[in-house]
Amino acid sequence: MSHPLDLQQLAQDIKQWGLSLGFQQVGICDTDLSLEEPRLQAWLDKQYHGEMEWMARHGMMRARPHELLPGTLRVISVRMNYLPAKAAFASTLKNPRLGYVSRYALGRDYHKVLRNRLKKLGDLIRERCETVNFRPFVDSAPILERPLAAKAGLGWTGKHSLILNREAGSWFFLGELLIDLPLPVDRPQEEQCGRCVACITTCPTGAIVEPYVVDARRCISYLTIELEGAIPEAFRPLIGNRIYGCDDCQLICPWNRFGQLSDEDDFSPRAALHAPPLTELFAWDEAKFLRVTEGSAIRRIGHLRWLRNIAVALGNAPWDTENIAALSSRLGENPMLDEHIHWALEQQKIKRAENAIEVQRPQQKRLVRAIEKGLPRDA
Repeated sequence: MSHPLDLQQLAQDIKQWGLSLGFQQVGICDTDLSLEEPRLQAWLDKQYHGEMEWMARHGMMRARPHELLPGTLRVISVRMNYLPAKAAFASTLKNPRLGYVSRYALGRDYHKVLRNRLKKLGDLIRERCETVNFRPFVDSAPILERPLAAKAGLGWTGKHSLILNREAGSWFFLGELLIDLPLPVDRPQEEQCGRCVACITTCPTGAIVEPYVVDARRCISYLTIELEGAIPEAFRPLIGNRIYGCDDCQLICPWNRFGQLSDEDDFSPRAALHAPPLTELFAWDEAKFLRVTEGSAIRRIGHLRWLRNIAVALGNAPWDTENIAALSSRLGENPMLDEHIHWALEQQKIKRAENAIEVQRPQQKRLVRAIEKGLPRDA
């Protein structure tokens, strides 16, 4: 005679297995996201998703996990830290001659890492109860992973729309395992942003249009990763040297004082992507781009958009003949790239004129002083 499954004990075991697989936290929630549906619809109605048409194509399925895997009763939500040691945020962002890559993308593609671990977690559950059905997701299907993570008690939704945790800030990836077991659920955490609006005020492009609402069309991560065509000119100067993604709203967040470093080797920065000179990056041919970004999240934007982003960063860099030469060397390769190169060259031309004015000012001041004193003009 078989013994009935102890779901309470199983839930505890699942959390322990998750920790042993490298997740920093595991939570469980039901599939009811009905409160999110009007918010999602309002966001879509305002076209805040930009060119990400897949956000609208799946409609409210994103808020209905049970439609992705019929029979789903619970969502096991996990988080995994990704912040590398010596992340060098400030030194890279403050040097406009270097390319800044969002810290999550410096190592191996997190989708593969988390999905493999979630699959192992599902297999461990199946060993305990043979008839279970499960399916892992890592930002790979129409599912509202952040509201699920909040409902599962992994943290609360910050005003930048990311999940925040008291002990870990926001430097972590999320993943989900949909499962057809009625496991006991965890309690959500209380929102603890208070009156802080640091993320809203620091966003270079004003993408956080109101608390908890991001207009993707203004977000640097969207502009450098999701947008396939030309970056609107109004945003180009604001992008600075960010060539893939942006971390500003996380960097300013007070809760990230508690950010935890990752001990995952897969998330260690690749040397070629960690504070690289822009002119070197712009010289990569497609073969080198594909070689360096093999197994990286960066590869999906392709070589052309990679060059587009770097061209904008070179336009924002200080005037330099090396920058001019690098930009000019790729003229004629692609019309969309040419548009950004011509813009960047014009910015370099403006900076050269500004430099000339700055050089002349001390000379003009000395000349004025000499005239006032009645001294020879070459004094």
